Amino acid sequence: MNSQETVIQLRELKLKGMADAFESILSLPVQNRPAMEAAIARLAEAEAQDRRNRKTEMYLKTSRLRYTALIEDVICGTDRNFTKDDLAALADCSFIRRHENLLIQGKCGCGKSFIACALGRQACMLGYRTAYLNMNSFVEKVALSKLDGTFLKMITSLERNDLLILDDFGLQPMDTNTRLAMLQILEERYERKSVIIVSQLPINKWYDYIGDPTLADAIMDRLVSNANKIELKGDSMRQKKKK
Repeated sequence: MNSQETVIQLRELKLKGMADAFESILSLPVQNRPAMEAAIARLAEAEAQDRRNRKTEMYLKTSRLRYTALIEDVICGTDRNFTKDDLAALADCSFIRRHENLLIQGKCGCGKSFIACALGRQACMLGYRTAYLNMNSFVEKVALSKLDGTFLKMITSLERNDLLILDDFGLQPMDTNTRLAMLQILEERYERKSVIIVSQLPINKWYDYIGDPTLADAIMDRLVSNANKIELKGDSMRQKKKK
């Protein structure tokens, strides 16, 4: 088998990273090519990196993050009640490894969703499957799944994610089905996976927003007991951009 046939076979075996690395080695002058052990190590590392990259691309695509937000673009400062140290403590996604939640609260336009999406993107980059939903989409998903009999399938689909981001919490009224769905999701994820909740409402108002006292007690217990909290301050970032 000649070298080109080897490349073709690697691609047929879906070893794209290895095939690209092998072609790269072949392009070198013979005297500059690595020894067999080094060449095999290079091929293996290239394939592993290619698979990591493809998994990241898939996670970013399926996450449906609202913003293409990067950690380095998050604005920090004492005036925002969110410092660079606060961001660094979250950016390694250790809160996901610890199966903790993150509650982000602040006024409209102050950058809550941007921070959540930046952390969601970072999670994807670090190999954590992530899903983003605003509450309007979540309520619609619950209602439709109840109508067509796919409720359990929908819950299972969300459960597969290491990180679930629920944005605009408090803007969309919650009916009984939505409350029950949220409780079931939080129950399944408690101390196993993480949730980020983003809301304009102060956290001490969430109980009243949920409505039903019994379900509110259960939902808040699972949300808050192992949660990190960000209470963003400052004016609307959108207004600043207009200026």
